[in-house]
Amino acid sequence: MEKKIILTGDRPTGKLHIGHYIGSLKNRVKLQNSGEYLPYIMIADTQALTDNARNPEKIRNSLIQVALDYLAVGLDPEKSVIFIQSQIPALFELTAYYMDLVTVARLERNPTVKTEIKQKGFNDSIPVGFLNYPVSQAADITAFKANLVPVGDDQEPMIEQAREIVRTFNRVYDCDVLVEPEGYFPEEGQGRLPGLDGNAKMSKSLGNAIYLSDNAKTVQEKVMSMYTDPGHIHVEDPGKVEGNTVFTYLDVFAPDQDKVAELKEQYQKGGLGDVKIKRYLNEVLEEELEPIRARRAKYAQDEDAIYEMLQEGSKKANKAANATLEEARDAIGLNYFKR
Repeated sequence: MEKKIILTGDRPTGKLHIGHYIGSLKNRVKLQNSGEYLPYIMIADTQALTDNARNPEKIRNSLIQVALDYLAVGLDPEKSVIFIQSQIPALFELTAYYMDLVTVARLERNPTVKTEIKQKGFNDSIPVGFLNYPVSQAADITAFKANLVPVGDDQEPMIEQAREIVRTFNRVYDCDVLVEPEGYFPEEGQGRLPGLDGNAKMSKSLGNAIYLSDNAKTVQEKVMSMYTDPGHIHVEDPGKVEGNTVFTYLDVFAPDQDKVAELKEQYQKGGLGDVKIKRYLNEVLEEELEPIRARRAKYAQDEDAIYEMLQEGSKKANKAANATLEEARDAIGLNYFKR
């Protein structure tokens, strides 16, 4: 049976955190290990440049960290193609062709782009590359003829934009070269973790994250500082579980949900302190993170091997992307010298 193709990835703007793990990484490992898929896992350094062009060293330094996080959570270069976006020239040529099929107004309407423009405070100074990154992302997906794209819930508009581009390209050039992708989303309630401070999103830029590379002491300190219920001042006070970050994390990570339900009931009645629930959450997180941390430390001992893995993955990705580019050029009619 021919394997279905997956395309997904991350921007190298820092180490990955447990929000990435729950939102996407865990699903990638599951799909990889099912034996039914061939995942292409991209480190999106060019996309990261769209809002970090004046600080390329940040991206270069983060590249190896993201690769280590991939290996630490269980992504396997024997089962997945792990590669670097900037090393695949075909992606940029495909982007140029797709740009002619998308209007500026459509890009500006993309809800994900609108939200990120607001978050980054671009106002009227939006880099062209940033506004255009849904088109670039469509090139990333279609170059490998991906059937499935594992992403967080907030990326659904990006998948829809890619689907529109596929339909337009195939219709305009009367071909079936491009494959229309489907999004693969986390289970309900596990798509996005709030930040430690109660902010709606855990984010590298907001500094409210637990990183996969954090040591046990750092994780404990972060958990003990987490936002709970500001009205729950004394142990005997009734507390709220809605919007309480500790319980949100327990809902996602704790294997014993019956115990979580009992803790919620006790907390709401009064008589359960924040320290106790935070200690339980720390135990739960350590059980999940300790094996990841150990694997990361092992791989970090040989950075040369990491770069070799990325180079080999990029060679494989180039071969696949070039094949799609050749078909796209044929469809458009640009292969003038083909005999």
